[in-house]
Amino acid sequence: MDRKLIDEKLESLRRCVERIRSRCPEQASQLASDPDLQDIVALNLTRAVQICVDIAAVVISSSPLPAPDTMGAAFDALAELEVIDEGLARQMKAAVGFRNIAVHSYQQIDWAIVHRLCGENVNDFRRFASEISRVGDES
Repeated sequence: MDRKLIDEKLESLRRCVERIRSRCPEQASQLASDPDLQDIVALNLTRAVQICVDIAAVVISSSPLPAPDTMGAAFDALAELEVIDEGLARQMKAAVGFRNIAVHSYQQIDWAIVHRLCGENVNDFRRFASEISRVGDES
């Protein structure tokens, strides 16, 4: 497993999470009415999800499991490998759902939901980083 690559990606994830935290306003209505904040927050959320998927791919590539067919399946594989727990895998799969909406405009973005993601769910990225940081420490 390429530990240096994972560490670089974890640093990128840390920067995204900090940017989300620092730019997400106190009120959802502020986010809903400010296109610049929307861009900053949505871009960093989608980047954070993509970074986590990329990290998952690196970890899975050094395991006996086959490459996952979907982004969400990457988190199921990490749970199967006991790298992350099943609850976090579910949360990360939900984050992939947001990423798909934001990137592909499958639906109109609900900025109140994005605001909640920034406040409540941003810690999922921190937890993911913490659990990934322990990969390889057991040996």
